[in-house]
Amino acid sequence: MIIGIDDTDSNEGMCTTYLGALLLEELKTCGTVETFPLLIRLNPTIPYKTRGNAAVALRIKTGCPEKVIAHVLSRIEALARMECEKTNPGAVFILEKDYEKLRPVLRNFLEKAVRDVIEIQDAKNLISEYGISSKGFKNGRGLIGALAACGAMLNLEVWEHTFEHLAYRQKERWGTPREIEKESFFEADRKTYPETWDTVDLKNRLIVCVPHSADPVLFGIRGENPIIVSEAASLIRAEPVERSAVYRTNQGTDMHLLPAVNLAEIQDMHSYRLEGTVSAVPKTIPGGHVIFPIRDTEGNGIDCAAFEPTKNFRLLIRKLRPGDKVALSGSVNSGTLNIEKIEIKTLAPLYKEENPKCPSCGKNMKSSGQAQGFRCKKCGTQAASKIICEIKRDLEAGSYEVPPCARRHLAKPLVREQKSDLKIHPAR
Repeated sequence: MIIGIDDTDSNEGMCTTYLGALLLEELKTCGTVETFPLLIRLNPTIPYKTRGNAAVALRIKTGCPEKVIAHVLSRIEALARMECEKTNPGAVFILEKDYEKLRPVLRNFLEKAVRDVIEIQDAKNLISEYGISSKGFKNGRGLIGALAACGAMLNLEVWEHTFEHLAYRQKERWGTPREIEKESFFEADRKTYPETWDTVDLKNRLIVCVPHSADPVLFGIRGENPIIVSEAASLIRAEPVERSAVYRTNQGTDMHLLPAVNLAEIQDMHSYRLEGTVSAVPKTIPGGHVIFPIRDTEGNGIDCAAFEPTKNFRLLIRKLRPGDKVALSGSVNSGTLNIEKIEIKTLAPLYKEENPKCPSCGKNMKSSGQAQGFRCKKCGTQAASKIICEIKRDLEAGSYEVPPCARRHLAKPLVREQKSDLKIHPAR
């Protein structure tokens, strides 16, 4: 049986991955639970999400499916933050006999849940059509993520995996300041990067993997395989851990990005890879956000933004000039692309006028007066007009990304990219 769960948390606390970790242990009395549960990040632009828009799935071999279902539902009822308006849990149970029938259906549903917008009724219709065992609480929005997580478990071979080691706090500490030894996170990063990433932000001297909300997570280490994330976690010095779990995830994979053939097709609440030419000098608006427009070959345009939380990334964006050709990754809301990564393909040449140099002594000539040309006072040499010189750009072609402190869960860090045509500049 595959169990999918979503939407048990709130902005004030709880975490669906904590429930998954709890069930990973508790369901052992009902059968054999597969080692790695799944943590699936869904469309990051959905306004209904609580925090990270993650769903979880577990797979269990059991002779008592009814008992498993009853236990899972009882734990959701006990732990989900039902008092929160945005919390609308959903649970889905896929029996082994239905795996083959549902594999392609739920693969399509997974991809749509990560890249598109799904209505609650769409999920309920699919459940009804295929007779899937499920339970929705309140308006049942969590059924969307629960179905998507089941689809991910059924289709492990078709999507890219990373891993996250999640450590959870003792319950009596929930909602209190986390007690951590900050330097141990930098130590863990030094010893395991680049196989782990987003543990810390070196340039901004921030710890990235420790949440600030009142949820049960103490920290989460992301990386390429389960061994390296657990090795990094073992180096962390912090308050006692109640339990931990290693999740297989789609984090750091760019699974949310759609290719955009032209800018006219861009829609809000979707994420894209798109190309264009910078059409105006970037400007800084109130709040410290940096905005610039791009246009494609058909004349369609969109505003692109490096928002204040991207910190030093904005310095790079301010150096762009009209004519620069770029490829961008990011999510669209209110008609603006929130940049996650930028690939500067070519830089437009910039020019300026300056006084000619004397061919004899090399010094700049001085004006001889209006419309009288230029003259070297030392050598007496003359020139008719100013000369045009190319300005050396304080920028080079290549791929750049926002710093770890501003990176979305699904965005693939450049350190994971394999490119040979352009220089890569990972944010550290």
